[in-house]
Amino acid sequence: MKRLVIITVGKTHSGKTTFAKALEQQLHHSIVIDQDNHAEFINTHYKSLLPKQGPNTIKYDITQTIVDYAVNQTNLHLILCNSNRSRKNRLDLLRHFHNKGFISVLVNFDIPDHVLQERVANSQRTKTIFRTASSFEEVLTRQQAESHKSDITAPIEGESEYLYVIKNNDDFYSITERIVEIARS
Repeated sequence: MKRLVIITVGKTHSGKTTFAKALEQQLHHSIVIDQDNHAEFINTHYKSLLPKQGPNTIKYDITQTIVDYAVNQTNLHLILCNSNRSRKNRLDLLRHFHNKGFISVLVNFDIPDHVLQERVANSQRTKTIFRTASSFEEVLTRQQAESHKSDITAPIEGESEYLYVIKNNDDFYSITERIVEIARS
């Protein structure tokens, strides 16, 4: 069986986690790997291990361990639910999975900023995932500012074997169905 790796790309509150969980329910033999879960776990149980500044290396190491286990010890399709907005990091990740024989699918969440701002303002999500931010508003503002950096780009055709763009809730279900069809064929 050919395995899929589905990688989400988008800003906070764009729907990545909701999409990943819904896809996991439809795509048999799949698992969602979400760095927010790892951040919440570390911030709740191992806060003293967090770096004072710089990248959250412990979060990345835990995620890498879980991904490696899923790749090497299971036959599951992987749904990687992170922002993945850096083109260089995304291409490195895609290359890694290509070398492991996975079929790659990118799902880009291109949701207008005014919609994201409304979602953030009404968010009930836990803030225990934060290390350096104090609110989702702060995260969104930082992500909007980062959008002007040269490496923070939306995926383009050719980065992966399949590329889908979600612009609104109507796209959500049809793209889920398309990915399930890819796994079946």
